[in-house]
Amino acid sequence: MQHSDLSYVRQRMDADERPPVTEQGVLPWLRKNFFASVPDTILTFLGLVIVALIVPPFFRWAFVEAQWIGTDRTFCATVAQGGIQPDGWSGACWAFVGAKFQQFMFGQYPIEERWRVLLTGLIFVALLAPLLVPRAPYKRLNAILLFAVFPFVAFVLLLGGVFGLPYVETARWGGLMITLVLSVVGIAVSLPFGILLALGRRSKLPVIKLVSVIFIETIRGVPLVTVLFMASVMFPLFLPAGMTFDKFLRALVGVALFASAYMAEVVRGGLQAIPKGQYEGAASIGLNYWQTMNLVVLPQALKLVIPGIVNTFIGMFKDTSLVSIIGMFDLLGIVRQNFSDANWASPQTPISGLVFAGFIFWLFCFGMSRYSIYMEHRLNTGHER
Repeated sequence: MQHSDLSYVRQRMDADERPPVTEQGVLPWLRKNFFASVPDTILTFLGLVIVALIVPPFFRWAFVEAQWIGTDRTFCATVAQGGIQPDGWSGACWAFVGAKFQQFMFGQYPIEERWRVLLTGLIFVALLAPLLVPRAPYKRLNAILLFAVFPFVAFVLLLGGVFGLPYVETARWGGLMITLVLSVVGIAVSLPFGILLALGRRSKLPVIKLVSVIFIETIRGVPLVTVLFMASVMFPLFLPAGMTFDKFLRALVGVALFASAYMAEVVRGGLQAIPKGQYEGAASIGLNYWQTMNLVVLPQALKLVIPGIVNTFIGMFKDTSLVSIIGMFDLLGIVRQNFSDANWASPQTPISGLVFAGFIFWLFCFGMSRYSIYMEHRLNTGHER
């Protein structure tokens, strides 16, 4: 049997050709993304009409006619010509936000001790950033420092009372500081605890499964307001006389447990999406239960539910504003509290403060969302390369 020789063997790949002329430039891009069909065209024009109705008035209110500096309400009721409008200034009163900015960030935390809050935030960012950058080295060391060492450092810096630092009771904490502390602790606790609850709900041990189901369904069956109220008001009634816990600590525990129940259901959805063959393959090479979960199942399950995990984080970040019902003032709560300041009472003060608070919440939530999308693409979760 004779084999014929190959007459031609490709030694190199042909260079990529330029796309067709009809696919290049601005017009083809607009046609493809905005005017590809009649419904797309209608929606595009409808969107342009909505933008034209909303953006120019908001821009004029927020920038052109806004009052940026001032020391009291009279600056937000004075027009550029120096007269007084009966219905108040027509633009935003950013002078109010500027005057109250420090309070919005730190609450009643002593001014001379606020460097401790800033230092805590700086340490947190310095430890978190390398974990978020995939190519950054020393991930294990960073994780140990962030999750094992940093909580104690933050506790000492923020609360004080040792090493010569004045004690600052949590009743004086407030503003964005409260929002971030509640969110960071809630995120750090809810993910691992939620994973354990999800595994417990799928456990073959009846007691563990029953306890997990009761906890998850009980917490998910009540609003966060109820959980915070129980942790702040009802829980101390069951303690022995003379024993109490800090109200802020009770709020931390309530938020973390509430988020953990929702996180457990998100993770359980990812676990149910893993094919049975993955478990059988792990068992065939001699892996035990925890090795199977740690090395085979959980890495795949968590990748599948990245959007759900981040959605839970975002919801928890926004829900921290509910702590105002137990007498704690987060960013939104302290902004609303300052509306009663007679020195700044004007028609534009409330809306200006609320827009500022909304922008801060949006900034953090948008950042978490974009990082989630980045990790989805990097891990190739549900996307083609």
